[in-house]
Amino acid sequence: AQVAESGGELVQPGGSLRLSCAASGVAFALSNINWYRQAPGKERELVASIAGGGRRTNYVDSVKGRFTISRDNAKNTVYLQMNNLKPEDTAVYYCKAAQIGRPVYWGRGTQVTVSS
Repeated sequence: AQVAESGGELVQPGGSLRLSCAASGVAFALSNINWYRQAPGKERELVASIAGGGRRTNYVDSVKGRFTISRDNAKNTVYLQMNNLKPEDTAVYYCKAAQIGRPVYWGRGTQVTVSS
């Protein structure tokens, strides 16, 4: 099984990015997918999550109204649309696939840098 993030890059404050999390070798439609981020010197924090069916989503307060998580089960991909980015959003963003009773799979991360 493999999980891989993409889409991170340098963007100016107020800009937008869309991150992708592609999974293979997992029962994707049954998996909850979570986006985490870790900034230098800080602990990894849960940013957003989406249930297997895609109807239930959750966000950390600091990104509510700016980030949107969605999934395309036909493509085994989850997206994180990030708008109105702020310097404090700078971090490595990680994707995690989790299914009850199964191993948890992490990607290697993608760097998002918000700076002018």
